[in-house]
Amino acid sequence: MERAGTAEGVEGRVGYQMKRAEHALRLEMDGVLRGLGVTTPQYAAMSGLEEEPGLSGAALARRSFVTPQTMNGILLKLEGAGLVERRPHPEHGRVLQAYLTRAGEELLAECHHRILEVEERMVAELNGDERSRLLEALRACTRALQRKEKGAPRLGSPF
Repeated sequence: MERAGTAEGVEGRVGYQMKRAEHALRLEMDGVLRGLGVTTPQYAAMSGLEEEPGLSGAALARRSFVTPQTMNGILLKLEGAGLVERRPHPEHGRVLQAYLTRAGEELLAECHHRILEVEERMVAELNGDERSRLLEALRACTRALQRKEKGAPRLGSPF
C-alpha cells in the first residue's frame, strides 16, 4: 500500500530523512556541549564571531538561524560568562559589535573538537567521495530552496 505519496511512506521522503538526521545531530551536539556548559545556539553564535568578529546581534542571529531577540539573550549570557564582549560600532553608536574574549576563544576550540568528533561519527560509514557528494548535495538543496522564481508563490501562502 502506498503511503504519503511514496511506496515507503514518510520513511522514503528526503525531507523527513534530512530532519531525522538534523535532529539526531542536534541531540548529539547538545550532549557533548552540555559537558562544557555551552548550548548549541551559543556554540553557533561563538562560531559566527570566530569567523567574522564584530558582527551585530542582528547579523549574528541571521547567521545562527535564530531571531534577533533570541540572539540578544544568547549574547547576554555569553557576555555574563566572560566569553563575549560587545562594543559600540564606531560609526553607528546604537549598533553593538560582538567579539570573542580570550576565554571564549579557548572554550570554542574545545567545543569545535567535540563537535568534529560528533560529525566524524555521523559520516563514518561514508568514504571521502561520498562525503564530498553529500556536502554538495546539501548545498544544492539549500540553493534550490533559496531561489525565488519570478511569480512563484511564497512558502506559507495559499496562493
